[in-house]
Amino acid sequence: MNEKIMLVDGNSIINRAFYGIPILTNKDGLYTNAVYGFLNILFKLIDEEKPTHIAICFDVPKPTFRHEKFADYKGTRKGMPDELREQLPTLKQLLTKMNIKMFELEGFEADDLLGTLCAESLAVDVLPVVISGDRDLLQLATDVVKIRIPKTKAGKTEVEDYYAQNVVEKYGVTPQQFIEVKALMGDASDNVPGVPGIGEKTAVKIIQQYESVEQAIEHAADVKPKKASENLVEFREQAILSKELVTIITNAPITFIKEETLFANVFNADAYEMFKALEFKSMLTRFENENKNKKADSNAEAVTYHCMGSRKEAADYVDALAKQSEPVAYQIVQEDNQLLGISFSHANDRGTLIRVGDEMRDADVIEMTKPFFESEAKKIAHDAKKDIVFLKKYGITLKQLQFDTMIAGYILNATNDTYAYNDIAYDFLQESFLSEEELFGKGKSKKKIADLSEAELTDFACRQSDISFRASGEMMRKLSEHNQDQLYFEIELPLIHVLADMEMYGIKIDKPALTVYGEELSKHIEQLTTEIYWLAGEEFNINSPKQMGVILFEKLGLKGGKKTKTGYSTSVEVLEPLKSKHEIVDKILDYRTYVKLKSTYVDGLLNVMDAESDKVYSTFNQAITATGRISSTEPNLQNIPIKIELGRRLRKCFIPTNDEYVFVDADYSQIELRVLAHMSQDETLINAFKEGQDIHRLTASQVFHIPFEMVNSNQRSNAKAVNFGIVYGMGGFSLSQDLGITKKEADRYIEGYFEKYPMVKVYLDETVARAKQTGFAETIFHRRRQIPELNASNFMTRAFGERIAMNMPVQGSAADIIKIAMVKVGRRLKEENMKSTLILQVHDELLVEAQRDEVDKVKEILAEEMAHAVTLLVPIDIDVHEGNSWYEAH
Repeated sequence: MNEKIMLVDGNSIINRAFYGIPILTNKDGLYTNAVYGFLNILFKLIDEEKPTHIAICFDVPKPTFRHEKFADYKGTRKGMPDELREQLPTLKQLLTKMNIKMFELEGFEADDLLGTLCAESLAVDVLPVVISGDRDLLQLATDVVKIRIPKTKAGKTEVEDYYAQNVVEKYGVTPQQFIEVKALMGDASDNVPGVPGIGEKTAVKIIQQYESVEQAIEHAADVKPKKASENLVEFREQAILSKELVTIITNAPITFIKEETLFANVFNADAYEMFKALEFKSMLTRFENENKNKKADSNAEAVTYHCMGSRKEAADYVDALAKQSEPVAYQIVQEDNQLLGISFSHANDRGTLIRVGDEMRDADVIEMTKPFFESEAKKIAHDAKKDIVFLKKYGITLKQLQFDTMIAGYILNATNDTYAYNDIAYDFLQESFLSEEELFGKGKSKKKIADLSEAELTDFACRQSDISFRASGEMMRKLSEHNQDQLYFEIELPLIHVLADMEMYGIKIDKPALTVYGEELSKHIEQLTTEIYWLAGEEFNINSPKQMGVILFEKLGLKGGKKTKTGYSTSVEVLEPLKSKHEIVDKILDYRTYVKLKSTYVDGLLNVMDAESDKVYSTFNQAITATGRISSTEPNLQNIPIKIELGRRLRKCFIPTNDEYVFVDADYSQIELRVLAHMSQDETLINAFKEGQDIHRLTASQVFHIPFEMVNSNQRSNAKAVNFGIVYGMGGFSLSQDLGITKKEADRYIEGYFEKYPMVKVYLDETVARAKQTGFAETIFHRRRQIPELNASNFMTRAFGERIAMNMPVQGSAADIIKIAMVKVGRRLKEENMKSTLILQVHDELLVEAQRDEVDKVKEILAEEMAHAVTLLVPIDIDVHEGNSWYEAH
C-alpha cells in the first residue's frame, strides 16, 4: 500500500491536550490551550507518519445506539469543562480552513466512525493508522493497522504504538479478545457494568482460556474463582450487553470518498490568518516557503538587504548615518562575545550589514562604527542593555538611545514568555519569522551564526534592525494609547543605562569568607543527615521526595500525606503543618535550607566569580516579571534568603572593591503597605503612616481588639502576616497555614482587618471588578498585566486571577517606585561626578558602593531621591545604613 490515512479520534485527543497543557488564552480572551495541544500532537504524528490522507472523527453530543441499549451508558461521566467546550468549535473551524476532512454522525460515537473508516480504507488499499487516547481502539489493531496512543505531559507528547502483537504482549490477549476482556471487567469511565467481581486480571485469565464471553458463560461451572463462576451465570445477560457496548462497529452509515481526505493545501492563507489570530506563533513556521529565512506570509513584500564588506563603502555609509536627523535602528550580531557584524535600518534603507570578514576584522568594524554610536543620531535598539555592555568593552558609549523594542514589547505585553525579534514582528507588524532557536536549533546540535553564508547572515542581521525600525512607530502609538509614555520614556528606558552600569561594575566576593561559610554549611548538613537517619531509623536519600515520602507517611505514619503518581508530595506546603507532629520534619526543612544555601549560593557564587577581580557580574533582567520587578541571573542575587540568620550571614561575603569604599544600603520601609494606603485612600491606614505609628502593632490592636500598648510580639507578628497577606490577596486558608491557626480564626482576622480598614476592602473589590471588565490590572504608572484567568469557569483558576488583580497594582507600583529611585540616584551620582556607584537592587533595597569621602553625600542622595521618587498620600520612609559588608550595611 503506497497510500496511508491517519484517522484521528478528535474528542479523545483534544481532551488529553486540554488536561496536558495549562490554560492559555489569546489577547481576545479566547481559550486556546486544548486547540494548541491538539495541533502539537497532530503535527508531531503527521511528521512521523507522513500520511497521504487524513480524517478526524468527533462525537455528537447526543445519545447513541448504545444509550438505547443501556440508558445509563456513560452516565457517570462529568460534563466537559466550559474552557474545553468553548474550544471545540474553534478547532473544527480551524480544521475546515486547513482542508482536513471531519466526520461525525448522530447516533454513533467517533470510535465507530474510526472503525468504519479503518475498514473502508483497507478495502481501497489505503493503510490506516489510528490516533486515539482511548484504549478501546486497540481492538482495531492488526498486523498492518497500527494504533497510536498519545499522552501529553507538561506540554510534551509521548506516544505508545500498538500492532496486534503489541496488544498481546501488553495485555495477554489479541485485539479481538480485548473486547471480551472489557466486556467481563466493565469500564467505569463509560459506565459499562461488566460482571461484578471480575477485574482485569481475572477477565484476562478467563478469556485466555475460553476466548469469548459466550464460551466463558457456557463453561461457567469450570471458571475459577468460585465467585467469578457464580457471577458469570447470574449476570450473563449483563455480560452480553457489555460486550455489545464495548464493541466498535465497522459499518456505520458514512460515505468514505478517498479523494476528500487527501492531505493537501493544509497550510494555506486562510489557515495562516487563523493561526495568527489564535497566537500560535511557533506553528506559523509550518507555513514557511522553501526559503526558511523569509516571512511566513506568502503575500509579504520581498525585501533585499545589502551587505558591505569594503572599508571605503562602509566608512562613507557610517559617516552618513551619524548625520541622520531621523532615527536609525541597529542590530549588533555577536556570538560567544565575538562580533560578526552590525546592521542598520532607517527610513531610506530597509537594511544594510557591515560585516566582519577578510577586509574588515571585528576591531575594524567597531572602530568604524564608533562615530555613529557616540553621535547625536537617534537610535532604536532591541535589548540595548546588552549592546551597552558589549560596546563598553571597546571604550564606546552608546548615546541618544531613543527606543528599545524589547522593553516596549515587555511593557505592552507583560505576560509574554519572550520578546525576541520574531515576537515583535508578529505582535506589531503581523509578520511571522522563524525564531533563533528554530533557525539554529539548541543544545549540542545548535548551529553557529558564524557558519551562515554572507547572504544568510545579511538577511538574519538586517531583518532584525528592519523589524525594530518598522515596529517602533506602532509600539509608540500603542504606548500612548495605553497612557504608558511616562512609564516607558521616564522609567524603563533610562533604567537600561543604570542596569548596564550595575552589570559592568559587579560586586566583590570575599572568597576566603565564602569558603569558610561553605565549610560550616557542610558540617551542618552532615550533622543534620546523621540526626535525620537516627530519627527515621534507617538511612535513605534525603534528596529523594519518593523515599522521604515513604519514611514520613508509611514508616513513621504521619497524617496529611498527599500521594501523587510518583509518590508522596513532600513540598514545604505539606511539611510545614507537620512540624509539630514529629521532630524529623523540622530537621528535614533545616536540611533543605542548608543544602540550598550551599549548592545555589556558595558553590554557585564560586563558579561564576571572576578569577581576576573576585567579583560576580549578575545579569539584571528588565523584561521578565509580569509585575515589573527586576530579576537577576548568574548569580541570582534577588532570592538570597534573609528571613533566617544563616541566610543573612551570606551577605557578609559581599564586600566593597577595596578599602577606599564602603557599602551604603537604603531600604524602603513598608513600601507596599504605603502604596496600598495611597491606592485605597483608607483614612485609618493613611493617618497611621502620617503619624509614624507601628503599622503592624496598630493592625494587631485593631483586629484583636486590645490596647495598642498591650500588643505582644506574637500578636504583632500575626498582624504583620495579615497586613502583607491582604496585599497578596491571601484568603483564610493560606493565612491559617502561615500562622498555624484554624481557617475560622484566620477568616476572623481578615474580617477584623476589613472592619478597621474598610476602604481597603472597597478598593480590592473595585480593582477585581475593573480587571474583570478590562481584562487587566494596572499600577499607578499604568503598567498593565493581562489576567485572562478572571474569566475562567473553573473556580480555582478564577480565584487565582482575582489574587493577581489585587496584588499586581500594589506590587507593580512598588516596583515602579524603586525603578524611578534607581534612575534618579544613578543620574545624581553621575551628574555630581562622584566615584560612588549604584551596584545592586534587591526588591525595595538599593546598595551603593560609596567612596569613603562621599558617604555622607551618598546617604543624602539616597534619602532625597528615594523619598521623592513619587508623591503619595502618605510619607515614604527610608532606612539608610553603612558597613564594610552587605551584611553590616543592612
